Amino acid sequence: MDSDALIAKAKSMEDWLVALRRRLHMNPELGLEEVQTADAICRGLDELGIGYERRGTAIVGLLKGSEPGPTVALRADIDALPLTEENAIEYRSRKDGVMHACGHDAHVAIQMGAARILCGMREQMRGNAKLLFQPAEETEGGADVMVKAGCLENPRVERVYGLHVMPYLSVGHIELKKGALCGSSTTLKIVISGTGAHGAYPETGIDAILISANVVMALNALVSRYVSPLEQAVLSIGTIRGGTRSNIIADRVEMEATIRTTSAAVRDSLVGRTRAIVEGVADAFGGSGELSVSLGYEALINHDEAVDEIEAVARSLLGADRIAWKEKPSMGVEDFSFFIGERCGAFYHLGCGNEAAGIDAPLHSSTFNIDEGCLRIGAAMEAGLVLNYLEKASTGGQK
Repeated sequence: MDSDALIAKAKSMEDWLVALRRRLHMNPELGLEEVQTADAICRGLDELGIGYERRGTAIVGLLKGSEPGPTVALRADIDALPLTEENAIEYRSRKDGVMHACGHDAHVAIQMGAARILCGMREQMRGNAKLLFQPAEETEGGADVMVKAGCLENPRVERVYGLHVMPYLSVGHIELKKGALCGSSTTLKIVISGTGAHGAYPETGIDAILISANVVMALNALVSRYVSPLEQAVLSIGTIRGGTRSNIIADRVEMEATIRTTSAAVRDSLVGRTRAIVEGVADAFGGSGELSVSLGYEALINHDEAVDEIEAVARSLLGADRIAWKEKPSMGVEDFSFFIGERCGAFYHLGCGNEAAGIDAPLHSSTFNIDEGCLRIGAAMEAGLVLNYLEKASTGGQK
């Protein structure tokens, strides 16, 4: 891998990268509605002469090298968020209530930039690059759908890499973590049933609100008393609805909660104890409790070998002093976990912040923006990861 050539190629296309990202930023689309975004991606792949398959708004491009070899996949999520942008910029969102507040416009531009670099370096590629453009990361978990549809097959992917722009990191830096990077998500829906009565005669009814209050208190003690302090876990109750009037004993209360953890065993234990509390507490008060469980995204567990590969490329392109190591996982979720649940790979963070320029608003905020210098860095990194892996594979791991 020629680091100087990669950096030069990425820098030469900086204006193109910025223009592409701004076009995408002005025209954001929500999950599974990314039709114009997908159209733009397909036009870009056509211009580069890269073949692709499109299903709905999911796109899998295949860039073949000059000689046969393994296949490396890069992933970019493409959907936006239901927010109204408040940035006073010329390229602000043109759609009220929809905004690229999580940087997926940057992810698409970076991946298209990496594809453009690799197209000019096909002669160095002994193998292939798959370009996964994934819808619905923010909503339905489009990664899971793409994996089940076979995006990691034909040809079989041996490595998969993904990135996310991160505003708390200065542009020019990346952040890595081995092992668990993000938690899993599990949604709990709880229904407490009692018997309605007049508020003046509570003894004639079974108060679903009273039962629910005891359930809430018990659930809030689960993590502190049934999960080791050496594990990561969160159980948060987000909604509670019940009752109709101040003088009527409520006969039904509905609650929703989320469990976040990096351990499937901890998740299963918390679900089991939640069920015992919901049913047992309600029964003790003479009512009944029901729990329904919906498993969401799996925990994102990086493969150490792939993290080492990202570190090696970053050292070559950016320098060792530009690499930060994340100490603890986030309890946020990321559906890239479905890709690396099937193949060896890793996810990393790309700095897009610039505090001096006032670019430091958090992800998912109405004032989020990026230092666009991160686009060329990301494109060079992603192309470098493909070239580095294919070179390593072609030499039997010797460099």
